[in-house]
Amino acid sequence: MGAGHGHGTEAAAGGSASGRYVKRLTISLGVLAAFLVLEVLVGLATGSLALLSDAGHMFTDVLGVAMALAAIAAGRQGSRTDRRTFGLYRTEVLAALANAVLLFGVAGWVLIEAVQRFAHPPEVPGLPLMLTAAAGLGANLVVFAMLRKGAQESLNIRGAYLEVLADTLGSVGVLLAGAVTLLFGWRYADPIVAIGIGLFVLPRTWSLARQAVRILVQAAPAHVDVAAIRSELASLDGVQDVHDVHVWTLTSGMEVGSAHLTVDAACDPAVVLTQAQELLAEGHHLAHFTLQVEPPGARTGCTELAW
Repeated sequence: MGAGHGHGTEAAAGGSASGRYVKRLTISLGVLAAFLVLEVLVGLATGSLALLSDAGHMFTDVLGVAMALAAIAAGRQGSRTDRRTFGLYRTEVLAALANAVLLFGVAGWVLIEAVQRFAHPPEVPGLPLMLTAAAGLGANLVVFAMLRKGAQESLNIRGAYLEVLADTLGSVGVLLAGAVTLLFGWRYADPIVAIGIGLFVLPRTWSLARQAVRILVQAAPAHVDVAAIRSELASLDGVQDVHDVHVWTLTSGMEVGSAHLTVDAACDPAVVLTQAQELLAEGHHLAHFTLQVEPPGARTGCTELAW
C-alpha cells in the first residue's frame, strides 16, 4: 500500500516517567507505612474520627505507592511479545485508576460517618491527637519533598503526591481539632475537620481518575495539538495529504502516534520521512511516531475503514 514507512526512536531516557523515581517511591512507601501503623493505633485508642479518616487516606497512600511500584516492575519485566506488543506499561495507569477508586470510597465513608457523629459527638482526648498529627505532618513533609519533582512527569507519582498533599493538610486539620478540643472541650471540631478532609480529597481524586481514564480510552494527550500536527505535516514539501492521524499515551511520559502521508510521485519518500520525524520529535516531543508514506492513489484502502 505504501511507498515508505518509518518511525522515530525512543526517548533517550527510556521507559516510563515513573520508572526514574523507583528509589524515592520505595523510601516514601516505608515512611508512610510506618506512620500508618502509628496513626491507626492512636486513632482506635482515642476514638478520633479525624485521626482515623487521616489514617484511611494514609492507607490509600501506602496502597497507591505500592501499586505504582508493582506496576513499574510489571512494565519493566513484561517484555513485548506477539500478545503484548506494547508490554505492560498500561498497568501503571490501571494502578492510578484503582488508587482513585479507593480514595472515593474512603472519602465517602468519612463524610457519612462524620455527619452521623454530629448527633452524638464523642469525647476525643486532644493531646494524643495533636502529638500523632504532628508526627504525621513531619512524615508527610518528607515524602512531599521527595515526590514533588516526579509529580510533574508521572501520573502515578502525581497521584501519590496529591495524596500526600491532602494528608499534609489533613494533619494540619487534625492538629487544629486537637488544639480546639484540648483548650475548649468542643467535641464538634473532630467531625468538622473530618468533613473538611473528605471534601478536599474528592475533587483532586476526580481529576486523577479523569486523567487515568483519558489514557485508557486512548484520548490524545492534553498537551498535544493534533490539529497543529496535521497542519504542519501537510505543509512539508512534497506532501499532498495527511490522514489517519492518531496520538495516544501508553503511560506517563510515553506518548506515541501514527499517521499516513500521501506524497508527490516525484519526491523522495525518505526525505519526507526524515523531515516529518524531525518535526514531530523537535516540535511536539513525539519521539516514537509511526509514519506511512504513500504514493498518489494509494489512499483508497484507508478511506474504506469505518473507524
